[in-house]
Amino acid sequence: MTGSALLSALAVGLVVGIVGRLVLPGPKAAPVWLTVALGVAAALLGSVTIRLIGVDVDPTLPRLLAQIGFAVPAVVLGVVAAGRRGGDVTRS
Repeated sequence: MTGSALLSALAVGLVVGIVGRLVLPGPKAAPVWLTVALGVAAALLGSVTIRLIGVDVDPTLPRLLAQIGFAVPAVVLGVVAAGRRGGDVTRS
């Protein structure tokens, strides 16, 4: 993986993590560091996946789309899962 792929995954993950935290409705049970970490990890996974598929590293658009396509669902699922876990413990 090239340095530009790592930097773009870091940038995409940071942006998706922060924006996802701000945009998703409801209580924010997931901490900011978790949403950012999920975004970065998923964007890195998107970079690795697009490279394993055989797409060359030079075209940045497919790599960016893969990073965003992996990061957005990861952040959404992380925030939703954290929201379901935290809450009223007296409920039966």
